[in-house]
Amino acid sequence: MKKKTFGTFAGVFTPTTLTILGVIMFIRQPWVVGNAGVVGALAIVLLSVAITLTTALSLSSITTNVRIGAGGAFSLISQSLGLEIGGAIGIPFYFAQAIAVAMYIFGFREGLQTLLPAINPLLLDFGIFSLVMTIAFISTSFAFKIQYVIVGVIALSLVSIYGALFVNDLSYNIEWFGKYPGSIENDFSGTSFWVVFAVFFPAVTGVMAGANMSGDLTNPRRSIPMGTISSVIITTIIYISLIFVAALLAETPDELTHDYNFFLDNSLFRPIVLAGLLGATLSSALGSFVGAPRILLALGEKNIIPQSQKLAKTSKRGEPVNAMLVTAVIVLFGISLRNLNTIAPLLTMFFMMTYAMVNVVALVEQTLALPSYRPTLKVPIIVPAIGAFGSIAIMFVMSVIVALFSLIFIVIFYVYLVKKNIKSAAGDSRSGLFTALAEWATKKTNNLRQKREVRSWRPDLLIPMTMPKDIRSSFKLIHSIIYPKGSVKILVLRNENEIEQSNMVSFLDNVVKKFKENELPVSYTVIDNLDYNSTVNVSMQSLNAAFFKPNIVFVSVDSTMAEIAHYDRLVSDARKNNFGVIIFIPFSSASLAIEKNINLWMTNIPADWKETFSVNNNDLSTLISILICRNWKGSIDAYILNNNPQLEITKEDIEAFRVMVRFPRNTTISVKKGDLFDHVKKERNTDVNIFNIEPGMTIENMVKIVNESRISAIFCSDSEFENVLV
Repeated sequence: MKKKTFGTFAGVFTPTTLTILGVIMFIRQPWVVGNAGVVGALAIVLLSVAITLTTALSLSSITTNVRIGAGGAFSLISQSLGLEIGGAIGIPFYFAQAIAVAMYIFGFREGLQTLLPAINPLLLDFGIFSLVMTIAFISTSFAFKIQYVIVGVIALSLVSIYGALFVNDLSYNIEWFGKYPGSIENDFSGTSFWVVFAVFFPAVTGVMAGANMSGDLTNPRRSIPMGTISSVIITTIIYISLIFVAALLAETPDELTHDYNFFLDNSLFRPIVLAGLLGATLSSALGSFVGAPRILLALGEKNIIPQSQKLAKTSKRGEPVNAMLVTAVIVLFGISLRNLNTIAPLLTMFFMMTYAMVNVVALVEQTLALPSYRPTLKVPIIVPAIGAFGSIAIMFVMSVIVALFSLIFIVIFYVYLVKKNIKSAAGDSRSGLFTALAEWATKKTNNLRQKREVRSWRPDLLIPMTMPKDIRSSFKLIHSIIYPKGSVKILVLRNENEIEQSNMVSFLDNVVKKFKENELPVSYTVIDNLDYNSTVNVSMQSLNAAFFKPNIVFVSVDSTMAEIAHYDRLVSDARKNNFGVIIFIPFSSASLAIEKNINLWMTNIPADWKETFSVNNNDLSTLISILICRNWKGSIDAYILNNNPQLEITKEDIEAFRVMVRFPRNTTISVKKGDLFDHVKKERNTDVNIFNIEPGMTIENMVKIVNESRISAIFCSDSEFENVLV
């Protein structure tokens, strides 16, 4: 394993500072002041720094809480929000870092042209690119050693710029509010605050330069916060001071907008400023060219992109050679674009998206407040909130079209990565996020109303199980009841037969797998079974304390069993605990037949059902028939057994009933009088009968109905949480 050799100063502070104090400072900041005026320029700098400083603080806070891997921001986002989102952000961030190298090469060339005006700019660009690539390929350590010299040169160049205040005539007729005349490239046809902001913003994007080297730092938890924050503070002071230097040295704002070399031409000693420009742009290009391949390396190590294994390879010295070669191709593409003002806004969008997600990660981690979140550097929650909102808002303010294009680009990568089904051995915080959302929703629901709303009812089954056949014979029916939004909790009643229990657990694992293939939530728990009824009763009582609890006890009854009387007590216990009951009794030779036709039998409809919106104990049976019909793509024949002399059911009532229940279109509704058993035996053209459990109906009565009709049946008992008429 390669030894990590870089500390805070060499690995974070120096590359961050040199990337921030780069081409924009030397050849674009006077142009910013000339367009926006002093107040506008201050607003642009402070707004830019507000985003990067909040991002730096968020980045630092997260870094002090996790074991950050290679890839900087990509590693942080992946550890919190998953590899799919991390990769979707990491890929465009990599492109932004790579193309930024071209931007710094342009800056180097513009400075070099003052010495070599006769040489073709394209040849200069390729020559500079070759120099940068050669230094980077020699070794990262060599590239970083060069930066120490460049730091000294930039310090002297700043002294030369500030020194100009003491040898030149100063103009105190400062333009505080600019008129935004534009640039040489657009023939000064005008521009706007946000276009100027977009050109300037890449100046401060070096905030990630140190984090990109996270895989090569000796102590990233200490180095990234200390090096990044100190660099941002120092460079911000420099940028603000240079606004006033430019305003005082320029006789008119036109001088600032027309002369990109204003600081060079008006400095105390031009050669040292030129050397500073060349050094800053060279170091920025080097820093980005060294950092970008390490992001690509991290993406390759997680198998996120095509040819990941090749891109994840390193040389004997630990250099990501293949990733550097790919980066070189992308830099050449950036050079072919030829226009710094064209590249800068594109880079701004990609950087903004990355900064937004870093802040979102910090926001998520703080909001979850999990015990694992113990950063040594704590920041107020308002910091990542401002960073996230500011980054996204400014994206759309600058350019809605480019912002939407960037988002579409990220969504495409996200969908691609989801389909790849990549897995992270380290895991992430998404489960905690969804748990927190569920807890929040639970609290809001409880505050709105203590009792469950009948409109929010869905089938959540509690299935007591003593043998695999308890579920095997009814698996398809269970699926037809709960799909697509219901759930299953299986209550395994353990006995003393170890071999039988081992087989049961293996069977349950397969059942869980089958349900999850259809994205249906299912879980099981094992309870020592001293007594069937007592165990199920205590389980229902315990589950009543939970918010996300089952609401229906489902049992499948073998009609050939000698002892089935305990099911009568189960129905009684379920009513006491406000659980619904579904008892499925398959007919031995037919089971559910071809799963098309359903006979629904409704009894004891109250006379005032329209006024009270109540059908007594027929709610659950009706709802179950509708759910099964939907999943079978079948039909319902509803039979209302009316032996109540006070209840007269007209055709208009039947239509009103159809509309209020919202039966499927092909449902038929008939009214019958007389004995239920007699009618059931006559109406035998069905695959299943569904009944409500009438008062006094025992399990023996239910078995008798099934055996005499020779058709499987479902018997339902309501809780207080169903109402088919709402």
